[in-house]
Amino acid sequence: MTNVPLYRLASIAGVGSALILLVNAAKRSSVIPTTDLTQLLAPLAEILALGLVVGLFLASGRRAGRLGTIAFVLNFVALASLEGVEVVINLVFSKLPLTTIIDLRAGPLGLALVASSLLFLIGTFAFVISLVVVRSVPRIPLALYLLGAAPIALRAFVPEWALDLGLMVLAIAIAWLAGWLWRSATAIDDPNVHLTRGAL
Repeated sequence: MTNVPLYRLASIAGVGSALILLVNAAKRSSVIPTTDLTQLLAPLAEILALGLVVGLFLASGRRAGRLGTIAFVLNFVALASLEGVEVVINLVFSKLPLTTIIDLRAGPLGLALVASSLLFLIGTFAFVISLVVVRSVPRIPLALYLLGAAPIALRAFVPEWALDLGLMVLAIAIAWLAGWLWRSATAIDDPNVHLTRGAL
């Protein structure tokens, strides 16, 4: 049974995630207005990214053995926890006064937000390394993926422009990886085809 439809579906999910990240960046930069719709869309970026991550793991990451599996689990859990962070930031904090937000960040919620962000950074790094080791996924979008994820994970410590830039770089990386997965879908499970970065 072919996995091509699964890879294609994961690719489409990746494109959707990239588009939402661009909307988030445009919203944060005041290029487009902040509305209930843009706030509701924001957390969907992580949900769709989960689909791409699953596709990349099945297509390539699992070939890294135990490293690939551990990295995938870490990255999956990190993205799932980051989904919670985005819900809080976009759907809760946006409706609260600043003093209340500060009080909430001073308690357990603040620790949870920091832990989720650090897990996202570690999970992303591990997943990228596992894909680099396999040597089939293009390295440039993987490097961009890591570079874009870093300021997002460290959003509490970086200026706004760095976070906006990180969102755009991550969107480009995800769209690139989604495109690679779409183009390579028919060849990935073919034992007669050896995938190399140069050929894709």
